[in-house]
Amino acid sequence: MPKRDKQKAAVAAAKPKNVKAEKLQKAKAVRTEKAKAGKFAKPTAAKAVRPKKAEKTKKPEKVKKGADSFEPLAMTERAQLISSKVVYEGPLFRILHDKMIEPGGHVNERDVIRHNGSVVIMAMDNSKSRKNPWIVIERQYRHAANQFLWELPAGKLEPGEDALAGAKRELAEETGYSAKKWKPLVEYYASPGFLGESMKVFLAEGLVAGEAKPEKDERIEFRLVKLSDVLKMIDKGAILDGKTLTSALLYERLRAGKHKK
Repeated sequence: MPKRDKQKAAVAAAKPKNVKAEKLQKAKAVRTEKAKAGKFAKPTAAKAVRPKKAEKTKKPEKVKKGADSFEPLAMTERAQLISSKVVYEGPLFRILHDKMIEPGGHVNERDVIRHNGSVVIMAMDNSKSRKNPWIVIERQYRHAANQFLWELPAGKLEPGEDALAGAKRELAEETGYSAKKWKPLVEYYASPGFLGESMKVFLAEGLVAGEAKPEKDERIEFRLVKLSDVLKMIDKGAILDGKTLTSALLYERLRAGKHKK
């Protein structure tokens, strides 16, 4: 090599290399090669991604609506009695002063009338017309109401007496009638704010007449009235007795519902 060329090579080697410029050039070259390769590369179909199966979700529990939502809680929700004192006792009922822990934890005191319970009889003669049967109703003076009232036959149960047996006894005593067919209609509490009297209503059909044997203090006048007329008496306000209103109106609603089906 000539002396002059050796000097040029030595000078070139002595100069510092531009590292950054070299990196940029290499990156540019790589991009150019990839671009060229992309022009001639065969397109490949993208793999379809299968959607994941949705996890099974629990169906929400059906919320009860309407009448189904009003389940009786009598057997599960009861007060815890702390103390009970008899403040009055008579032949028909007794009055207690109770201290209790009510459902929900609230401590309270109540005066309650305790009673053996009563039976009500909706006695009917449907031999001539099932659509408009004759109903046995009574008229007697009620001192608490200070007036005469039209009522269905009814009476107090004896201690430990079966309700159906009591209903048959009361119907016979007050009206003389017996019945071939009996079935329960409804049970309710007339005034549960202070009165613990349960009233069980029975339907009595297939009436057989007999001799009435009312108690000494009872002055009862009874008659048979068509159901349609009983309902008219209710509409006019001529019947004010709660058990008669409840029984007659409920029976009519149930009867009307059967005819619609």
